[in-house]
Amino acid sequence: MIRIALPALSLLALAACVPAAETPPQTPGDTPAAAYMALGTEPGWTLEITPSRLNYDGDYGETEIMVPNPGAKPSANGRTYATDRLSVAIEQAPCSDGMSDRRYRDTVTVIADGKTVKGCGGGTLLPDKLAGTNWTFVVIGKGDVAKDRPTTLSFDGKRMSGSAGCNRFSGNYTIDGAMLTAGPLIATEMACPGAGMEQERAFFALMAKPVMVRLNTNGLLGLFAEDGTSAILAPVY
Repeated sequence: MIRIALPALSLLALAACVPAAETPPQTPGDTPAAAYMALGTEPGWTLEITPSRLNYDGDYGETEIMVPNPGAKPSANGRTYATDRLSVAIEQAPCSDGMSDRRYRDTVTVIADGKTVKGCGGGTLLPDKLAGTNWTFVVIGKGDVAKDRPTTLSFDGKRMSGSAGCNRFSGNYTIDGAMLTAGPLIATEMACPGAGMEQERAFFALMAKPVMVRLNTNGLLGLFAEDGTSAILAPVY
């Protein structure tokens, strides 16, 4: 039986460096020495909070506001930042970006030059239900997946199925809280030349032992075993 734990990881890491400046005092719940990213749609906007600055890009790039970080103040369920041109309220409440199935840890409200927009920020959350989600393998074991071998992993109702590069496989799964238990995976018995067979063997070996499921900073799904073996998958929308 396969047991998969489903904790969430933070999404949206800092993509660009900001000139060094005096770091404001950190308050409980603030993100120390790292950037916090938020985004919204209709109109599209992004917000980057670094230890030294608040960088807002709104109205699909037509509005740019960059101000010193005043430091966060704790609120009832999150934290706030307040400057003359830019105010930010971060609430620890699940949020959907409205454009995909991706869900985030925080709901974010920004007031930029008097205009209020709402969006999402913080780490991504795994789907409420795995049923209906689809993934493709990026890395299995120690190497990238062969580009000439299609790969999939899908969850449909109570069954998981896919291909790690050679044979089709399937098996039942159940979820109890944050634990997923999958039955033995049944696969076809085709022989595939080259990397397809090797990466498939690595995947079946991985799934024969407990694995932990995590989302990395790019929204990729990671399966990690205690012995250090792993697989990385990208979402298919």
